[in-house]
Amino acid sequence: MPTPSSLLSAYATLSTSIILFRTIFDQFFPPQLRRYVIEAIQLYWKPKSSKLTLIFEEKDGMTGNHVFDAAEAYLCTMISPDVDRLRITKNVKENHIKIKFAESEELVDSFDGISLTWKYVRQKLQQRHGGGGDDDFVLGGKRSSGGNFTPETKYIELKFDKKYKDIIINVYLPSVIDKFQELENQKKVVKIHSLQSYDGGPGGYKESVNLDHPSTFDTLAMDPKMKKVIIDDLDLFLKRRDFYKKVGKAWKRGYLLYGPPGTGKSSLIAAMANYLKFDIYDLQLTNVRSDSSLKQMVLRTSNRSILVIEDIDCSIQLPDRKGVPPSKFSDVKPVRDPQFSLSGLLNFIDGLWSCCGDERIIIFTTNHKERLDPALLRPGRMDMHILMSYLTFDGFKTLAANYLNIHNHRYFSEIEKLINCTKVTPAEVAEELMKSNDVEVVLEGLVKFIIHKKMGGDGIKDGSNDGDDKVHEGI
Repeated sequence: MPTPSSLLSAYATLSTSIILFRTIFDQFFPPQLRRYVIEAIQLYWKPKSSKLTLIFEEKDGMTGNHVFDAAEAYLCTMISPDVDRLRITKNVKENHIKIKFAESEELVDSFDGISLTWKYVRQKLQQRHGGGGDDDFVLGGKRSSGGNFTPETKYIELKFDKKYKDIIINVYLPSVIDKFQELENQKKVVKIHSLQSYDGGPGGYKESVNLDHPSTFDTLAMDPKMKKVIIDDLDLFLKRRDFYKKVGKAWKRGYLLYGPPGTGKSSLIAAMANYLKFDIYDLQLTNVRSDSSLKQMVLRTSNRSILVIEDIDCSIQLPDRKGVPPSKFSDVKPVRDPQFSLSGLLNFIDGLWSCCGDERIIIFTTNHKERLDPALLRPGRMDMHILMSYLTFDGFKTLAANYLNIHNHRYFSEIEKLINCTKVTPAEVAEELMKSNDVEVVLEGLVKFIIHKKMGGDGIKDGSNDGDDKVHEGI
């Protein structure tokens, strides 16, 4: 057994050796090498952990990190009442307030029985003036160039048991991203873009404004059954990404809206955009100089959007596939450039160029379906043909509820009889309902208006159309 004196002697020898080694290490090893050796020793002696930590940095090089944005938004939905400070931001053009963490926070989540720990980290970089005149920032003991960092950095850590790595990466994180996309869609400000063509060139540009159109499916003066058919079709379209990929078709849907002026075609488009939270791209064919110009303009549209060509029967005179323009209707504008053909338009609808984008809706509107080239109506080109016909009594009740806030009145029975035999559009009735705040005065004036229109002769329904809105598949 060693004596106390021998232990003391050994301790003194060891202490002297450590001090000598530390002196040599500090004096003869440059700082970079010292730091490398220390980190290597720490890594070697680091205890093994059963936990895996994923790091989501705010930036991926010079661009943003979509996973970080999704994780940050997801964590903000789980804010605890114990949080003391939050950041509130709102852009002038945004309708919703953004809530974010003001300080580092730690949150616990669970997924299929797996415990997960989220840590939101906000750190300020300490500024240090380098000898070369450039300002450097130091974070966590690491010195980095000030040109590559901002004075504050944000990142998110996700810690969980290593054995669940595949489940977390392949199932949990995609679900977080999907939820983030849903939140973004709910907050999205729908815009309407006007696709224009550069003068003298095939390219194009777009101008946009917020779509503040109040039209919704609840306010549309349409037959309730027709509304349900359209809404169900839109919902099914959104859910069929994998189906379209499986059958080898572009993920798009085409609608042809046809009927007399004033029957709500534009309002239906706005209602669809508000319902789906899709931007609208208004394409005026008179601005298209060639097939190449059309392709360039279409490529500037985004996914999850509605591309609209209104009044396609009279906006431009399209030459057929041989380049020979039809001349049946004299009110159609002459074509400005023979390089723009019907073939180019058809290729954009369902040809190879239709695959340049996902989750898109294409809508044509026309007052005269019979004037359209049969090639535009071929099965599979426009998936649904929607007849926007004259006002029905169900549509009138919707207008009365919207404009007058009434659901029944003594004039209703008389108005129903008149509407069933008179060609009157929702736009005409809506204009009459806005003429006074007095319900009696408005409805009495509406009855007189419909009677006067009926007596005009051309306002009488001929029986070939019962006035009901109709939807049928174009396939």
